[in-house]
Amino acid sequence: MSSFKPPSFNHQLNLLISLRQRLHKIFSWSSFKTRISSSLPFPQGYSQNPTDPTSQVRFFSSESSSSLLTELVKAVASKGSETGQSIAIRSEQKSYTYHQLISSAWRISCLLCNGDFKTVDDLKGNKHLGGIRIGVVAKPCAEFVAGILGTWLSGGVAVPLALSYPEAELLHVVNDSDVSMILSTEDHQELLKNVAAKTAAQFSLLPRVPSKPPSTELDQSQNGEMNVNEKLQGIEKFNEIEDEEPALILYTSGTTGKPKGVVHTHNSILAQVEFMPKFSAREIWQRWRESYPGKDSKVDDAITVFTGVPTMYTRLIQGYEAMESELQAVSALAAGQLRLMMCGSSALPLPIMQQWETITGHRLLERYGMTEFFMAISNPLKGVRKGGTVGKPFPGVQVKILSEDGSDDDKLQVGELCVKSPSLFKGYWKLPKVTEESFVDGGFFKTGDAVRVDEDGYYIILGRTDADIMKVGGYKLSALEIEAVLLEHPAIFECCVLGLPDKDYGEAVCAIVVPDAELKRKRVEELKPALSLEALSTWAKDKLAPYKLPTRLLLWESLPRNAMGKVNKKDLKRKIATR
Repeated sequence: MSSFKPPSFNHQLNLLISLRQRLHKIFSWSSFKTRISSSLPFPQGYSQNPTDPTSQVRFFSSESSSSLLTELVKAVASKGSETGQSIAIRSEQKSYTYHQLISSAWRISCLLCNGDFKTVDDLKGNKHLGGIRIGVVAKPCAEFVAGILGTWLSGGVAVPLALSYPEAELLHVVNDSDVSMILSTEDHQELLKNVAAKTAAQFSLLPRVPSKPPSTELDQSQNGEMNVNEKLQGIEKFNEIEDEEPALILYTSGTTGKPKGVVHTHNSILAQVEFMPKFSAREIWQRWRESYPGKDSKVDDAITVFTGVPTMYTRLIQGYEAMESELQAVSALAAGQLRLMMCGSSALPLPIMQQWETITGHRLLERYGMTEFFMAISNPLKGVRKGGTVGKPFPGVQVKILSEDGSDDDKLQVGELCVKSPSLFKGYWKLPKVTEESFVDGGFFKTGDAVRVDEDGYYIILGRTDADIMKVGGYKLSALEIEAVLLEHPAIFECCVLGLPDKDYGEAVCAIVVPDAELKRKRVEELKPALSLEALSTWAKDKLAPYKLPTRLLLWESLPRNAMGKVNKKDLKRKIATR
């Protein structure tokens, strides 16, 4: 496993190699992501040059009539039969074989098909779920992988349930997607039983995936597990699942409204798995130090790639600054030995990128994706990574920019980004009108993000068109651009810029600032505020145009963020306006 090197989010699977090799990489990648504290969606359906994940990308298209899912599970079973104790996934210092994974998935499939809810009989008389939604607790473990595979084997649609959501949002997801059964591990059964009781869903525990390889031959039945040959025969009995049928419903983070269910097909996700472990800056630094105990020293299960959102890097910097100098040196040395570090989900402020590079020596690889199409634009693995940009579109991904009136022009450099990609989602669950409104001619998806293209063809995210673009006295301003400048101020730890209603200018630039803790303490001792609007304006007047300067300043202890580390600016604007 230590020799497996593809990055977790910019990795494009080489889908032109044999199915067996592809499956080995897919499941190695799954284990890799389990070990790297990732929290964002992964790119789907790409192939790669093994030495450069942004080069020579091609797209896989199935020309055979057999289902990708059926091929996938057959290949996993065959892989387990041939290699015995070959490791498929490592999670929480435990290892799981291919045989153990597919055995657990098969048990879950049988559990679902024999459930009390309505199933469908295929032409051969075999039962399958016919697209019934199954909720699976999305925690980083082998049981989650088996739960997803078992759902797909049964002809169901998997709905990952993020434990970072409060109960109200879990109830929304379960009710909105019409989940028929919730599958959970024992450690979260109380919460999920409560959610099931308040909805129409049934509840069942996920069978535990044994972490110790069986001591006897894998083709022999033991502990009630069917052998590989039996599995293959059983898989053949299932009605083939079409590649374009729904496989997964992922819910958006809900920064612009209630979370929407994004429907992906088997073809668009190709059996990739996303893990979202709880983030802890202290544990991440510790894990890196354990991976690299000294210079040019690496343990067998060392983390080689890390990816996160801007808020995570902010917290990691904060944790680093709180360390003693000796621990800082060891931590920076360890982090510097990782092969690659990436950032996504929202725009990365340039000061954060620069500070991280100073600490670790890593220039973060920033890229752009959404739940609706996973990954589409990226800075290069090898080449110039431009701070403040998300790079260029992947080969095979088409993009265009729409003006405010909805027209598009190849020469247009500023406007709403639209994306067309083979990994594009099928539509929003039970929202046909919203789905229709989200696309423009040619099958391009309207991202809702305003962008600008620089002189080198790199894309710069200006922010959400409905939350980050402010109209001030006839000027259209990017809140993210102003935030990036304000973050350079030594007294500012975090900030959020909003456009608040103003009778004279339409909107006024408001800055919500979280002061640097140490500086704030000193200013409190001096009986002075951590920062004043006058002082901020004086400092920023040489860095921002006069119409971009904040006219309102709020000092807060922290910024309200959702599970993805994003600030819901629309909700924040409403709350401030009602004060």
